Amino acid sequence: MKKTIRDYDLKGKKVLIRCDFNVPIKDGEIIDDTRIKESLETIQYAVDQGAKVILFSHLGRIKEEQDLAKNDLKIVAERLSTLLDKEIFLNSVVVMN
Repeated sequence: MKKTIRDYDLKGKKVLIRCDFNVPIKDGEIIDDTRIKESLETIQYAVDQGAKVILFSHLGRIKEEQDLAKNDLKIVAERLSTLLDKEIFLNSVVVMN
């Protein structure tokens, strides 16, 4: 039997959720936020169950240091904050070869 997030007691737990926030952005604006909206039900469920939710994702491909600026998840965090009506704290870790 396949388990879902609803099969676990989340109260007081830290829950890692891998989200596909690789959304199209043009001129600093999100063109289509469907991928963000698709994650809302799972994120909100975990929050409602008393979990501390930690989301992780990426945006685009980082091959060079200059790719970091155009692939910053800050814009996604701002949109997610609006959709959830909650403060989102953004923390980034980038490992370059």
